This record gives sequence, C-alpha cells and structure tokens, in this order.
Amino acid sequence: MMAGSGLSNQVGAAIGSFAFPVIGPVGVVAVRQWIAAAALLAVGRPRLRSFTRHQWWPVLLLAAVFAAMNLSLYSAIDRIGLGLAVTLEFLGPLTVALSASRRTSDLGCAVIAAIGVVALTRPQPSTDFLGIGLGLLAAACWASYILLNRSVGRRFPGAEGTAAAAGLSGLLFVPIGIVVLVQHPPTPAALACAAAAGILSSTVPFLTDMLALRRVPAHFFGIFMSINPVLAATVGLVLLGQHLHIGQWLGIAAIATANTVSVASASRRP
Repeated sequence: MMAGSGLSNQVGAAIGSFAFPVIGPVGVVAVRQWIAAAALLAVGRPRLRSFTRHQWWPVLLLAAVFAAMNLSLYSAIDRIGLGLAVTLEFLGPLTVALSASRRTSDLGCAVIAAIGVVALTRPQPSTDFLGIGLGLLAAACWASYILLNRSVGRRFPGAEGTAAAAGLSGLLFVPIGIVVLVQHPPTPAALACAAAAGILSSTVPFLTDMLALRRVPAHFFGIFMSINPVLAATVGLVLLGQHLHIGQWLGIAAIATANTVSVASASRRP
C-alpha cells in the first residue's frame, strides 16, 4: 500500500504539472483538494453528528495539515526549485523515523535514506529564506500528517475520519481556488489534468496511507517515505524524459538499500 501510494502520488504530480502554465501550482492544488474531498466523502460517508470531541480534534488538525502541506510544498518548489524543496520536506518523515525508534538499525537506515535523498534531489543553495521556510513548513506538515493520519485511522471505522478531514480541507481551499481560477481561467484540458492529480496525488495516498498506518509503525513509515523521490525520478524519466546521472542513481541505490534493510529488520521482529 505504501509503495502504491507513493507511485500514485508521483504519477498524479507529473500529470498535474501539465496544468501549471494555465492555472498555476495553487490552482492545481485547489482542484486537487476539491476532487479529493468529493471522492473521499463519497467513499467514506462520514456520520459527522456521531463524532465525539475525542474524534473531532485529530480530524480538524489533519484537515489543516493536509491543506497546508500541499500548498507550502508547491509554493516552495516555485521559489527554491524541486530538489531543495523535496529535500527539506523529507526532514518531516525523517524526524518521525529518528524520534519514534531507538533501534540502531532503524537509525542507520534513516540516515542512509536521508543521504540518498540528498544525492538524488541535488539541492542547490538558496538565499530565498521564504522559500526555505515554506519547505520546512512542508516538512513539519508531513511529519504531522503521518502521526495524525495514524491517530485518525485508530479512532474511526473505515474511512470516515479520513473523508471528514479531506472534506474540511477542500472547504479551506474554496476562497483560494475561486480567486486563482478567476484570475487564471482554466481550460478543459487543464481541469482534467488537475482532476487526475486530485485522484492520484490526494485521494489514493490519503486513503492508503491511513490504512497502511494501521499496520506499520510510524518510524517504519517515515523511513519508507524516502522512496517518494525515487518514484518521482522514475516517473520523471518515463513520462517527462528527465534523465538521471550517476550520482542520482547512487542516491536511488542508497534509498533502496536503506528500505530493504528496514523491511528485513521489521519482518524479523515479533
């Protein structure tokens, strides 16, 4: 489920990027959130009136984090480039992995995965402190997303909690999306690409991550998230013709090694 979530996310991002010239990154994120909200509400059918206060607070926080995570990452990419933005964002799951485990093997895998992410994304120095701040905000949001999605999955049956969070997140983007789409009128093709990104990059990962986090520890999930830059590079190579050099292939090898060791270590535990 985690691998499928990552692949779906990166394919959706690649398709969504075709709409950037028409409605911009913020417009794509807004449409993504609306599509994810509609799809997950139809699947989860949350009974909002039955939610207790104990259930509501992680849903509200997850909705805010989900909205802020996508918006901050896309804004960071626009200011400081994909490599540095993705590297900064990975500090989120890396922090979860390092803080949630005390096993030497887990710590070693997390460090190796981090080195692989740096080698793969090739971050360039930047003096755009706002862009760096947005990348760090995306990291904090991703770490919070992991922990909150795990909490929501434990407190709700099925996908009710996830659907409610997605619906609230979609509402947060209504005023932002209206302003952006009025300023940048969309074409049918741009809307189709953004809608595809909504299904592949928001709906599928949001649901499968919640289900996966019911079955795996948070630190293992954090390490495994290092596979996202690998999948992004693969999708970029296949769909966008973006070729990799030897240093990036070594980064992929480091990430694959870290995840293989982490999976093997987890499978040996009682």
